[in-house]
Amino acid sequence: METFGEIIKAKREEQNLLLREISAKTGIDQSIISKLEKGERNASRDQVLKFAEIYKLSSNDLIISWQSDKVAYELMLENDAEKILKVAESKVKYLKTIKK
Repeated sequence: METFGEIIKAKREEQNLLLREISAKTGIDQSIISKLEKGERNASRDQVLKFAEIYKLSSNDLIISWQSDKVAYELMLENDAEKILKVAESKVKYLKTIKK
């Protein structure tokens, strides 16, 4: 299972593109792209969508990877991470019913 950073790095390397080329295409500084690829910085939703467009990836799949990374990093040190996720899943379903 790859992280968001691993996915965008693999796609860049697969297409034989340099960081500066991706920087020019996205308008994102190449040092930031490097940090995103290494998992040292979190991307914004707009950045995720830019990467999806440039690498011709499903924006939905890339957003899922990006969001799941955020959740995983937040919970990875918690003893009851799996229980927290189950409760959160129930809460998301509940909140969707009351926010319609």
